[in-house]
Amino acid sequence: MTLSYDDLRALDARHVWHPFTQAGTARPAILALGARGATIFAADGREYLDMVSSWWVNLHGHAHPAIVQAVADQTGRLEQVIFADFTHEPAARLAHRVCKRLPGDLNRVFYSDDGSTAVEVALKLAHQYWRNQGQHRSTYIAFEGGYHGDTAGAMSAGHSSGYFSAWKDMLFPVQTVPFPETWDGDTGVEDKEQAALDAIDMVFATNPDRVSAVIIEPLIQGASGMRMCRPEFLRMLEAKVRDAGSLLILDEVMTGFGRTGDIFACAKAGITPDLICLSKGLTGGFLPLSMTVARDGIFEAFLGQDLSRAFLHGHSYTANPIGCAAGLASLDLLEGPACQERIKAIEAIHRSRLDGLKSLPNVAHARLTGTVAALDVIGGGKGYEAGIGPKMKAAFLERGLLLRPLGNVLYLLPPYCITDAELGRAWDAVDEVLRQLVK
Repeated sequence: MTLSYDDLRALDARHVWHPFTQAGTARPAILALGARGATIFAADGREYLDMVSSWWVNLHGHAHPAIVQAVADQTGRLEQVIFADFTHEPAARLAHRVCKRLPGDLNRVFYSDDGSTAVEVALKLAHQYWRNQGQHRSTYIAFEGGYHGDTAGAMSAGHSSGYFSAWKDMLFPVQTVPFPETWDGDTGVEDKEQAALDAIDMVFATNPDRVSAVIIEPLIQGASGMRMCRPEFLRMLEAKVRDAGSLLILDEVMTGFGRTGDIFACAKAGITPDLICLSKGLTGGFLPLSMTVARDGIFEAFLGQDLSRAFLHGHSYTANPIGCAAGLASLDLLEGPACQERIKAIEAIHRSRLDGLKSLPNVAHARLTGTVAALDVIGGGKGYEAGIGPKMKAAFLERGLLLRPLGNVLYLLPPYCITDAELGRAWDAVDEVLRQLVK
């Protein structure tokens, strides 16, 4: 039976609970019929240029034929197998290829389902790593504004982001320190970095031999407003963690796979974490899949003859073969010269257009890292609940652009397939909307 557009909208309204949405006030969801490249096709005949990579996951554009073919081929061979007793070619090859691109001895991949679970795995690994060595370390250090996902441990690490007040009684305590956010022309960045490092020193000093790990989103804090820090700060942070004898966790769920201009933010900063969390772009936006990658020494601390030393954690769809096949095809595209040139071109266009908006009176803190461009819009409130955010989102949808401001923060994070003309059209709309807001 073929359902009409109105029938499908009615079914959605009756049964579907959408994420990060107040159903009492939200507009009806847009019914997507399909997508290709950077464009989403809606049932009402409209087209939307996807400037947020569909929640930051879609690296190469929708329905890329190379990934479509890889998924189809794998579906016909092996769609799922229990990963506790079996392995398979896509999982082994994908782990090998990702580890080859990571620095140092990050060689041990634990698969899970999404960014939240990748972080949850990292936090649990850090805790048990110390326990397996006869140490009880229960203190974690995170950064103000950090967001690490929506499972209990990830929420605890991201409690200062402001998203989780409804569940504060469920969270374990985490020490937070300032995040030295910076932007173009920021003359106070070194003072902010020093304040953050001093705060970290204080936590280590008051919790000797108790800090399990420090967790940070490297170079860009995503959900809290695309807040950016310098590579220099990450190098100083790594040195502090090493001196204190603790562990460093990098949450590269969003920043991984080229978003910062390098394949991983840790490579761009020249640091090697003990644990790194990867998801979002891992499969090119086709299927949910994540990795927590550990250094060899972390893995070795779980070896022994006693099951209690093992990491007793898992997911039903761990290392799903179809997802791993999509990941391999996505890596093929990412590592190709055409994609690398597009990443550079996107960054260059972002830079040019950001510079052209800095003179507007309602624009502040313009910033850019790789393919992620952001600015603060002054007037209409500040923070995630700022009233200016929904107004901008509606204005962009009217112009055929999918942009989801984070409160008063406007950002562009396009798929790598975006053409110069499409990206120019998006920036033209940003320019137009911002100038109208001034009036």
